[in-house]
Amino acid sequence: MKALAAPSSAPVRFDPLLLCAVLSLVSLGLVMVYSASAVMAQDKLGDSLYFLNRQLVAAGMGVVAMAVGMKVGWRRLARLAYPLLLVTLVLLVLVLIPGIGTTAGGARRWIRLPGFGLQPAEVAKVAWVVYLSYSLAKKREKVASFSVGFLPHLMLCGLLVGLCMLQPDFGSSVLLVFLLFALLFAAGTKLSYLVGSVLLALPLAYAAIASSPYRMKRVLAFLDPWAHRHDIGYQVAESLMSIGSGGLTGLGLGDGRQKLFFLPEAHTDFIFAIIGEELGLVGVVLLVSLYGVVIWRGIRASLAAPEAFGTYLGLGLTSIIAFQATVNMCVAMGLLPTKGLTLPFVSYGGTSLVVLMGAAGVLLSLSASADGAGNRTLRSGGDMREVAA
Repeated sequence: MKALAAPSSAPVRFDPLLLCAVLSLVSLGLVMVYSASAVMAQDKLGDSLYFLNRQLVAAGMGVVAMAVGMKVGWRRLARLAYPLLLVTLVLLVLVLIPGIGTTAGGARRWIRLPGFGLQPAEVAKVAWVVYLSYSLAKKREKVASFSVGFLPHLMLCGLLVGLCMLQPDFGSSVLLVFLLFALLFAAGTKLSYLVGSVLLALPLAYAAIASSPYRMKRVLAFLDPWAHRHDIGYQVAESLMSIGSGGLTGLGLGDGRQKLFFLPEAHTDFIFAIIGEELGLVGVVLLVSLYGVVIWRGIRASLAAPEAFGTYLGLGLTSIIAFQATVNMCVAMGLLPTKGLTLPFVSYGGTSLVVLMGAAGVLLSLSASADGAGNRTLRSGGDMREVAA
């Protein structure tokens, strides 16, 4: 592994396509959050701008976080890998303590601070990627070893997942495991370890679902939402009706009907359904295209990074965005059981927006350092997939 170089003082050039795509998604999100929440906010809170104002504040904080990520740069994050992980573990424990953690919707996922709420699981996703990237780059020569490259990371992931499941937060838990396997695969861990651990984890995943009545209801709603149209499948059915009624060009911005107290969580988990209803297939294609640009430019910057740490970090951060976007849209279309993951940069949620915009800032700093560094590719060789130095 190449030594971590000191940050350069030379002028940097950030990827304009990546920056424009992220800011476009944030702008679209602000418009759709207001459209999806105005009527409900006026009825329940007496202020149609309530959710928009809070999202605007989060977007402002997100711009600051993005600027900090761009200024600090990805290399400095290597030094913060352990402190970030420690802070994350503390937050995940604190949120479980009554009086500190706040319960909403049957889950204790928020720590209420003056003026805003902090969701530790959102912070954990980025902290986990930073730690994994640093650890895998540091142990690069031994990453294929079970005792050095695989088992310690698996055990630490188990700790993070266990704390998330106590909230409970099944969606974030699945994402943490996905990030582990994605980065281990990219770093060259033996496929037999990955496949074997998946097979061993299947009974545990089944037990986690079967032991929870609300998770079983979500699976039943996924399998046949129309058979449970008026109970456990109501949300999915309303989402499908919302998307289906949009047609090619949609009903028009602000003219959607499902947000009028028919579709629950219209401005959060199911905002994609409102986009499909009001902006139609044209709006959906635009949304997917913007995510495609973010993922394309994120992977491009990752593979062109001058160091292994940058490659793993970029792939991990891009994977968070890609995984959450894919799962959220699939849930809204009834292709996956409900997971509770936000639509990146678009759904209402302050912590998610600020953290993801900060992550985008890090990707932008990576794109600047990768500019002109030449292409780096993931290559397969026996049991190893390694980034060409």
